Amino acid sequence: MLPPSWHLIGALLVLTATAGDSTNKIILPQILNGGGLATGNHPSGFKTAVGAVPNSGPGSGAGAGAGSAVGSGTSNTVVGSNGVIVAGGVANVPTSNLNTVVEEPEFTEYIENVTVPAGRNVKLGCSVKNLGSYKVAWMHFEQSAILTVHNHVITRNPRISVTHDKHDRHRTWYLHINNVHEEDRGRYMCQINTVTAKTQFGYLNVVVPPNIDDSLSSSDVIVREGANISLRCRASGSPRPIIKWKRDDNSRIAINKNHIVNEWEGDTLEITRISRLDMGAYLCIASNGVPPTVSKRIKVSVDFPPMLLIPHQLVGAPEGFNVTIECFTEAHPTSLNYWTRGEGPIIHDSQKYKVEASIGVPVYKTHMKLTIINVGSGDDGIYKCVAKNPRGETDGIIRLYVSYPPTTASSGFYSTDSHWGENAINSNYAYGGSDSTRSIYAQDKNTRYQSNLNEIGLSEQKSFLDKTQNPLLANGNAHEVDVEFSRGHNPSVAIAWLLVIIPTLLLTIRTAVCSSLRVSLC
Repeated sequence: MLPPSWHLIGALLVLTATAGDSTNKIILPQILNGGGLATGNHPSGFKTAVGAVPNSGPGSGAGAGAGSAVGSGTSNTVVGSNGVIVAGGVANVPTSNLNTVVEEPEFTEYIENVTVPAGRNVKLGCSVKNLGSYKVAWMHFEQSAILTVHNHVITRNPRISVTHDKHDRHRTWYLHINNVHEEDRGRYMCQINTVTAKTQFGYLNVVVPPNIDDSLSSSDVIVREGANISLRCRASGSPRPIIKWKRDDNSRIAINKNHIVNEWEGDTLEITRISRLDMGAYLCIASNGVPPTVSKRIKVSVDFPPMLLIPHQLVGAPEGFNVTIECFTEAHPTSLNYWTRGEGPIIHDSQKYKVEASIGVPVYKTHMKLTIINVGSGDDGIYKCVAKNPRGETDGIIRLYVSYPPTTASSGFYSTDSHWGENAINSNYAYGGSDSTRSIYAQDKNTRYQSNLNEIGLSEQKSFLDKTQNPLLANGNAHEVDVEFSRGHNPSVAIAWLLVIIPTLLLTIRTAVCSSLRVSLC
């Protein structure tokens, strides 16, 4: 029998060995020094073995329920109930044969970093070998949230799930996230619950297409000409979107009079002393490399009072012809345009008058025309074109005079034709350009002149038209008139032609003088 003190020591050693961690390394008993084997079954299922010694001393015996004990002389060997030698002599065998170590689980692959657009589905894989009875857990590191443990979903997020590929040699555990949100971005940790936990990380990057926030961005705006304007455009997305500004018609953007660009980058577009030329639609375009790119259209309206351009303030026409007078207006909002005769009432379409108005480009321009049919003695005088809008009103005066060839009974058409951008003489204001004003003298197909006018040759008529249209030929007009008299025509015919020619010559000379001297009063 062992002394009582040995029983106590053996029991303590057995308890210590049993309480220790046997999950990392499982130590199996091997053959001890001696002869035969005495085997028994360990309650945990592992086999225990005790070596028998041939010459047992009188003190040999069993340890008090702590295990089997064998003695060799005064030396005793105590084997605990878990198969570990806890007291007595040491087996005389190599260490490599004494303990066999079971390998701990290990990761076999890194978790891949994934980039995914918001709204898509994604899965992260964690591959482990030698897992044994250990568990695999997924966690969101930034949120400090446990998502899954082994086959169980811990989080209450219904978009999270876990699957396990049982046929995979490395036993891969997949974390699934459906309909990815921007807040799902961050590091995801896969952990094995060993004594010292083993972990590895993968990063989920969630990209979000740009989105323009209308509540924080400018809407359509109306501003007075000459004021400063600031347009805002706010967009969200991941990565942060880049904002660019362009004009809808691809024209250039005048930041100020010294800074003109094709496009502008930034959340805010500021224009100093805006003009009517800056009126139109502006595009705020947001992009961050994640399709689709989005844009917002902002319409900028510039208000200003009406302005008038009158190409010809003095217009002459022979009696019996039709004549057209015209004005060009610029106004925003669109002006109310009409014609009057002097201070009289508004002129409307009738058998005597034809009123026309056409919208130009840009839309704040309007071309006004008034055609007076079969001009007679009562039609000469002052005509006014008037333009009104909420910002103001203006008018322009055109004087019409009628010439009276005494021996003619004819009807025809006489008009003035001008275009946007002409450097008009006798105008309230002028636009850039160098085209001279043109007059067209057209004969009605049904017109029949008396016999004395029929004597004028076609070539002379052409020469007359060329001279009236080209100021450079003005020097030859007197000579041509002398030729007409020298041919012995009826003096009344000559006088009639002079009445037509002289006002035209005066107007041509005035035009040439004003053009060369650039007199503003002209």
